[in-house]
Amino acid sequence: MHKIAISTAAMLALAPVPAFADGGPLSIGAAVRLRVESIDGQFRPGASANDTMVSLRTAVDAQYDAGPVRFGAELWDARAWGQDKASSAGTGEVNALELVQANVKVELGKRSLLTAGRFTLDLAGRRLVARQRYRNSTNAFTGAHLALADPRGGKLDLFWTMPHVRLPDDAQGIRADRVRWDRESTDLMFFGGQGTLPGVLGGTFQPYAFRLVERDSPDRLTRNRQLWTLGGRLFRQPAPGKWDHDVEAALQTGSVRRTTSASDLADLDVSAWMVHAELGRTFSAPWKPRLAALFDAASGDGAKAGRFGRFDPLFGARRFEFGPNGLYGPFARSNMVSPSLRIEVAPSKRTDAFLAWRSAWAENRRDSFGGTGVRDASGASGSLGGHQIEGRVRHWIVPGLLQVDGGAAVLLKRRLLTDAPNAPATGNTTYGYVDVTLTL
Repeated sequence: MHKIAISTAAMLALAPVPAFADGGPLSIGAAVRLRVESIDGQFRPGASANDTMVSLRTAVDAQYDAGPVRFGAELWDARAWGQDKASSAGTGEVNALELVQANVKVELGKRSLLTAGRFTLDLAGRRLVARQRYRNSTNAFTGAHLALADPRGGKLDLFWTMPHVRLPDDAQGIRADRVRWDRESTDLMFFGGQGTLPGVLGGTFQPYAFRLVERDSPDRLTRNRQLWTLGGRLFRQPAPGKWDHDVEAALQTGSVRRTTSASDLADLDVSAWMVHAELGRTFSAPWKPRLAALFDAASGDGAKAGRFGRFDPLFGARRFEFGPNGLYGPFARSNMVSPSLRIEVAPSKRTDAFLAWRSAWAENRRDSFGGTGVRDASGASGSLGGHQIEGRVRHWIVPGLLQVDGGAAVLLKRRLLTDAPNAPATGNTTYGYVDVTLTL
């Protein structure tokens, strides 16, 4: 607790001062988020049946604008305490004192930008590549990102990166909030491109091609993923009185090993896929209600000889569609077929809320279901995992400065999550959280 207070105080000492608020070349900002979350009726095998965690995320960013060249840095300090010794909390919750961004940006004309160094990325629908918002720690990359834009709104993103492997990744180091620099090397590379084409079929089309290249290193065994992910997204943003849509599909090919064991040298041919489809309408009425129907599916693995079918979600985010993660997060873009209904409201500029229902089945009943770790290799437990009811309310106590966010979810388990050989006998899962964010 003392380490957290000291680190937070030190970082807040770097918060903006009036001299930087008058449009000068140097700007400094900070944000601190304190969250309390609790889970009862754990769905993960081997994790605590009940768990409560307090987490703190402090972020400080600095930008120096020297005209066509800009220098930037962002420091994140993500810590947690109070969790059980057998907690599911991992590197998604703890990544103490990490420089997630340190880069130089060079303007290439009026609309194009080259970024080199450490940075975060949001691409397409954030389903495969995302800067995390709800999660306590974020994905980050080292490399180069070239964003080319034209006056009509078209864009081409090209990038080559080394994704950061968050450390420490051992249970003792995570519980101690140990400071250890994240790993980056050519043993893990991620590169590719994405286009943005407005005015296609009443919306915007984003085709993409991503390549992930992974290999073992002396201090880290991997599944040697050599993946191509080819896909596209067609979307139209929500607007009052109009229909909106968001459709995305991707195919995955390449090779992978089934485990990280040093003795596992069999490269399996990958054939995997994922689909997202969403149709919504925002009504021209008080509170701006939006009703939406969603459908998500991603392939699972059938354990066929020489083949691997489980879709890899790469570096994507999932909270905005599948519910909160942290100590929760049963659903993921792997081995799942899941329809959902959702209603969103915005009573004022300071407040928004939503309520959602989701049902989920395993796409392949013999593979691990979603993000639960529950598996019945025989398939005898069926494919229905369960139903989720989720809600959230956010409110700006002081607009732009202080926000409170609270939410809850109930997972009504069905046969796959109750009868599978490794399913914990913990009953239905309930989860809740509340956090307060101060932005300076």
